[in-house]
Amino acid sequence: MDLLITFAIILVGVFLFVKDYFSIDTTSILIMAMFIVAGVLSPEEGFSGFNHPATITLGCIFVVSGGVFNSGILDGLSFKIIKLAKTHYSVALIVFCSISGFFSAFVNDTAVVALLLPIALTVCRETNIRPSMLLIPISFAALFGGTCTLIGTSTNILVSSYAKKYGVEEFGMFEFSGAALCLLAIGFAYLFIIGPLLLPKNRGDNNEFTKKAESYITELYIEDNCEDLNRLLGKSQLVTDYGVNVLSILRNDVLKHNFGLDTRLLKGDILKIIVPPETLSRLLDLEGYSVKGSNRMKVAEEKFKSFNLYEVIIPYGSSLSGVSLKEIDFRKQYKSSVIALRQRAKNKFDKLSHIKLKEGDMLLILGQNEDINNLESNKIIVRLSEYVKKKTDYKKAIPAVLIGIGVVLAASLNITSILVSAMIGALLMILIGILKPIEAYKAVEWKVIFMMAGVLSMGTALEKVGGATLIANYIKETLGQYDAQITLSLLYLVTFICTNLISSKATAALMAPIVISLSEAMQISNRPFLVAVMFACSLTFMTPMSYPTNTMVYAPGNYKFTDYLKIGTPLNIIIWIAASFIIPYFFPFELS
Repeated sequence: MDLLITFAIILVGVFLFVKDYFSIDTTSILIMAMFIVAGVLSPEEGFSGFNHPATITLGCIFVVSGGVFNSGILDGLSFKIIKLAKTHYSVALIVFCSISGFFSAFVNDTAVVALLLPIALTVCRETNIRPSMLLIPISFAALFGGTCTLIGTSTNILVSSYAKKYGVEEFGMFEFSGAALCLLAIGFAYLFIIGPLLLPKNRGDNNEFTKKAESYITELYIEDNCEDLNRLLGKSQLVTDYGVNVLSILRNDVLKHNFGLDTRLLKGDILKIIVPPETLSRLLDLEGYSVKGSNRMKVAEEKFKSFNLYEVIIPYGSSLSGVSLKEIDFRKQYKSSVIALRQRAKNKFDKLSHIKLKEGDMLLILGQNEDINNLESNKIIVRLSEYVKKKTDYKKAIPAVLIGIGVVLAASLNITSILVSAMIGALLMILIGILKPIEAYKAVEWKVIFMMAGVLSMGTALEKVGGATLIANYIKETLGQYDAQITLSLLYLVTFICTNLISSKATAALMAPIVISLSEAMQISNRPFLVAVMFACSLTFMTPMSYPTNTMVYAPGNYKFTDYLKIGTPLNIIIWIAASFIIPYFFPFELS
């Protein structure tokens, strides 16, 4: 009975992952809760994912990566990157892909892409390069780089920890780097030679998005004979009849953002509003309002100068994901106004307050620089409209880099496990003062931590009820007429297809115990199968939702869903075929 319940819960989980009703971490925790409530797992077993070595290691790696990034050491390269990349598109492509791939091998790939995004867009603005020609390659390069080391992606850490849990030797820091570098070379050749032919060349840039939004913004002056005088904003003609979104109110020379629909409109108020041009033409005939351009507005225009438009995206793990602007009262909380939104290749300029925001959404925010900096420092947004170089603090940067190198060397030389070296590295970042404790907490992507803890319950349940062995025996009987290499190839294919539909962590948590059981049943080494799961879960290019970095470049690159299919599907097929030969070469099937 437990076996049937387990498969039923996993099927429900897969359905929820595919339909995207909830965020990935919420779905993962929901699956864990269902296993506990159904009695398949005890509470201790269900919550064991939170103290699993993979979860703890990943949390420590986030802190170490955060220390390196906060020191500004990578920002020191920014202007050299910009100068070099502006020479030619091919040079820009090679430079950005190389940097993305290299740093993603050692630090959080979403952080690498978040750093490179505004730099790349700066290059695009100062040259004739379209963002659509550059951003997908940066994301794909990060995926290739992440497969090169044990700490490159959370999936690698997860699969390695599974191996140790089931009595298999865990992977070394660079154990699969040879195979990964071969795939990286093939992938980069594809991106440099075939990629430019398949990437969309004439897609509009973000300046068009901003210019269109600017045409919706104007100011209104409330005069003596205005019918809305002393009315609540929510009951005014502006809102009820014209659907105007008021961004700010200038009252008695004080600029107010802390207001709501219950705010009363007074004589002399100057409202900055966003309204479609066709509605604005109707407002011109509305008695009691003066529109921008009149003499009375000149003073207001000076006051509004301190507010600028900023293009930003919602990064992976942002607190904005999954909520609407109205739910969090964005304007009051962050003293800024969202005036436009690009979500899944669609530009939206009105009725924004009720739209559920998603990771990868691009927002156009009207605000002051200090408020935008506050949003960015709290990892709520990533600024795109202008690249602001952080000052490199070498007193922190040099120790941070040395700690990062120490973590890698300690694990790669088998001085200690990656869990212990990462934990010591994270503690040193705080003890030396590179990160404050609150900064260390912010460096951790808690969404990933909760997702990891949740999906680990699927593998635990499968193993406990014998589901992994049952599936492994079925695969052996079904594919028994084929040799081990063909079996590996088919498993790789199934894994990367599943990863494009559900999360990479969920797929890894399901596949790891299955391939370990399968290798035991076939009496061959489990190493090639585990590496295949790692690579197949990370090297996913076919959809913008298959990996966080793909989602991050979706809106800024002005991509369509089909763009990922067009360039990602051939690449996934090429890598699948190549991996089927490369993995067995580096990891033979014979038991040692």
